[in-house]
Amino acid sequence: MASIMTNAAAMTALQTLNATNKNLEVTQSRISTGFRVSEAADNAAYWSIATTMRSDNKALSTVQDALGLGASKIDTAYTGMNKAIELVNDIKVKLVAANGASAADKEKYDIEIKALQGQIKSYADAATFSGANWLSVDTTSGHTTAGTFNDIKIVASFNRDASGAVTLSTIDVKVQDIKLYEAYTTATGLNDGILDADRLGTTGARNATAQAPTAGAVPAAGDTYKVSTLSVKGHSDAQIGQMLTVVEAALKEMTTAATNLGAAKTRVDLQKTFTSSLMDSIDRGIGQLVDADMNKESTRLQALQVQQQLGIQALSIANGNSQSILSLFRG
Repeated sequence: MASIMTNAAAMTALQTLNATNKNLEVTQSRISTGFRVSEAADNAAYWSIATTMRSDNKALSTVQDALGLGASKIDTAYTGMNKAIELVNDIKVKLVAANGASAADKEKYDIEIKALQGQIKSYADAATFSGANWLSVDTTSGHTTAGTFNDIKIVASFNRDASGAVTLSTIDVKVQDIKLYEAYTTATGLNDGILDADRLGTTGARNATAQAPTAGAVPAAGDTYKVSTLSVKGHSDAQIGQMLTVVEAALKEMTTAATNLGAAKTRVDLQKTFTSSLMDSIDRGIGQLVDADMNKESTRLQALQVQQQLGIQALSIANGNSQSILSLFRG
């Protein structure tokens, strides 16, 4: 039926053209943004997942920075500890040389030992990074118990469980076990630093009560020494022997401390590598959800452009059908 009131063909052609134009807009948007899901309206579930994972990746980037800062602090303490171990070994050598030496020679060795003690303190005080010093500390305030240094916590990971709850994991460094000097004035040998702790001359073990030996006398039970203040001047060979015991005990603690720092450094390095890989994995996962396939979209664009041209032509033909009705009324 020919009608001038209703052009069904034109209506169909117009609907088809509108659908084609809408699809063309979607494809052009994907090509221009690079995303097939750029907002919640495109795909609410994928957009929500991608937005959450992007947020988590930003948190992981901060974790990566925290690990880098922590690694630098550990490296600084590790370097200072190794240099201190070298100089304590030098003190040990001087003590061995002083054993059996004349009083005059002991005075010379004493000068060298004091120079080494000063240099060790200088190393410990200088082992600071970003305001943190784990070798020469002062626990007068700001810690759970004065004289006891709280563990240092380095943020290592950002975790999200199945329920969406987030937690942080840390790598802990027990500074109390690695500090060389403690500035807290009333701390005892039990929680002083490795080098300024009072130690029994008989065993080298830390002792809560200090008992200064009488220079040149027979060692008394309970005599204590500090590596940071050892002096061979005027002391007997038996006392120097006790000093060697004390130095040996301190070296053992320092070696353990260096081992702990090395283990912490290894953990931080491993975690940095893992975090970097995890961030890349999350980026790839987000891409799988929301990135546009440019090969597919470019092909689709060409097809839609052809459909658009055909749609326009079909609409033109449909509109022309109304003109043909005039021929029915020509004489």
